[in-house]
Amino acid sequence: MKRRLLFGERMLLGDGTEPFNAVIPFRLKGDFKEGDIQHALNQIQSKHPWLRALITYDEKNLPWFEVPQLTIPIPIRLVNRKGENDWQEESRKEWQTIFDYENLPLIRFVWIKGEGVSDMLFAFHHCLCDGGSAMAFLYEFLKVLDHPAADIGIEKPIMGIEDIVPSSILTNRRKQLKAKFIGRVAATAIKYIPVNKKIIERQNDYLIHWKFDQKMSKQLISYCKSMEVTVNTFLSATVLQAFKKVRGTSALNKVSCPVDIRRFATQIKEDHIFAFGLMIVISANEKLSFLENLPLMQETVDRETSKLNPYTTMMVMESGHDALKNFTKLLKRAKSANDCMFSNLGRIQIPHEYKEFTLDTIFSPSVIGPLGNTTTMVTSTFRGEMDFSFVGSEGYLPYSEALAVRDEMIESIKLQVEYVAISS
Repeated sequence: MKRRLLFGERMLLGDGTEPFNAVIPFRLKGDFKEGDIQHALNQIQSKHPWLRALITYDEKNLPWFEVPQLTIPIPIRLVNRKGENDWQEESRKEWQTIFDYENLPLIRFVWIKGEGVSDMLFAFHHCLCDGGSAMAFLYEFLKVLDHPAADIGIEKPIMGIEDIVPSSILTNRRKQLKAKFIGRVAATAIKYIPVNKKIIERQNDYLIHWKFDQKMSKQLISYCKSMEVTVNTFLSATVLQAFKKVRGTSALNKVSCPVDIRRFATQIKEDHIFAFGLMIVISANEKLSFLENLPLMQETVDRETSKLNPYTTMMVMESGHDALKNFTKLLKRAKSANDCMFSNLGRIQIPHEYKEFTLDTIFSPSVIGPLGNTTTMVTSTFRGEMDFSFVGSEGYLPYSEALAVRDEMIESIKLQVEYVAISS
């Protein structure tokens, strides 16, 4: 089984010399055997073909996912657990470790083993899948780890754009011509956009983590409902405000927010291994107050989200494979276009109580790669607690400023939430 990588996947894959890795850490309470962990990993590989795939290249030097006849197991790296924050150090190691994807799968596993409690990490190349897909195979892994004979089914994998874009659109001559025209215009524009001669030195990468307890998380959600805005919009506004206060005139007043493509392309199922996403950009009106901005930002989010068209976007991108080199160069060398990428995975629908163990927490995923500004914030909610992972690099956002952004966000959220609580 094999398929050629789509444009977005090729962009994330790069040339193999620089990692673009995502990490999902989680904490289990219980005792485990390595054989049981390997069995659970084998089962999710059995379900999902691309978790078994290697990268091969054809005569045109184009990359393909190819599933070998003999499955190469997901590698397990064992670490002795010394403290509560070991998972952060191991996350940073996994960001930096290049995948030998011509010989090993694009996914690996870290077991930080302790007495009665273990932290575990799935690390995977971002070209393989997104956070939504990863949550699906995490759910399946835990199900099999608890019950080795559990049936998790078999994925019918996406074999190309034809499995996503309806044939009525994909074969429509008018839409084909439109996609090619847009693709050519974009490719020409990208070619002539001025970029820096030197790539910005990332310097040291860092991870900042924090969590709101159940009470605070519940108050935050209630606040958003009372303001008639989504949690995502409220947090995006908070991110923008924090960057403005900390960075002043250096702040760009832009946060980019990934949008789950599954909302628009129902052909992509929850458990499909797939990496392609959509994006909107949010800004604040700097002449207005925070509270005045919220409803306007929500209107912008709703309007921009409604305009998203995954089918046209994919057709345009697939028409531009020859422009990939220039596009990658632009992403790496152009000036930062936003302060931060902010992603909200929402409520994670994975059970926490199992027969053999307890899933104590799922830490928000982290991801870092070589395509420009690495500053990324990911939040998710598990067991009623909102969790934040804030990733960055000294060359783009100094660690001291990132800490100040975190502190400003926490203080701002508490002030807003407490104000509403007192008022009501």
